[in-house]
Amino acid sequence: MTLDWRHLKPVVLERPLGFYVMENVLFKVSFPAEFHAQTAVECAVALHPKVRGKLEAIEKIVVETQESAVRIIDKTGPLKNPADRDHCIQYMVAVPLIHGTLTAEHYEDKAAADPRIDALRAKMVVVEEKRYSVDYLDPQKRSIANAVQVFFKDGTKTERVEVEYPVGHRRRLAEAVPLLKAKFERAIGVRFDATRVRPITAAFSDENRMDAMHVNDFVGLFTG
Repeated sequence: MTLDWRHLKPVVLERPLGFYVMENVLFKVSFPAEFHAQTAVECAVALHPKVRGKLEAIEKIVVETQESAVRIIDKTGPLKNPADRDHCIQYMVAVPLIHGTLTAEHYEDKAAADPRIDALRAKMVVVEEKRYSVDYLDPQKRSIANAVQVFFKDGTKTERVEVEYPVGHRRRLAEAVPLLKAKFERAIGVRFDATRVRPITAAFSDENRMDAMHVNDFVGLFTG
């Protein structure tokens, strides 16, 4: 087969080659939740004090989200396992409304057996907020916004809590750095004893030392 180069078109880049990917890395810091729901979980945590004693009085919970979340994690019906649960925005909102937090243990069968979770899931309405969808695709924003509001049977309602950027997004990176450090130290503490942890954390705490460190010495901190 002979290739006719006259019919080939030049590659057109969306943006110049550079550092876009590295500058827009998303760090999952706050919750073990699928990223489209990170800010929804944060909204639910904020609402927990307003609803924790009134769960049975809830009539409806409205979750406004991006099109991608509606398509990927808007999930009704039975959830079979932890992977199913952490890809269900209703589940990831219900748990922090009840408990005020969301941890990996909340996806396990024992926690999922709490009948309050499915009761709240059944009261949720997940809708697309067009602005969130636009901002999600905007390369200058890349927001992952959600809003949650709870309505009660007596006609009252909570405020509408909105979070546009999750902790770990470039726009909240300063907030994320100490949390990332703590998460890293917890993780290596599970694998290494204190005598191994200290030189690793010391290396990461000194930016100039890290920049000057030979790669073999860096890897040796974890393997020596």
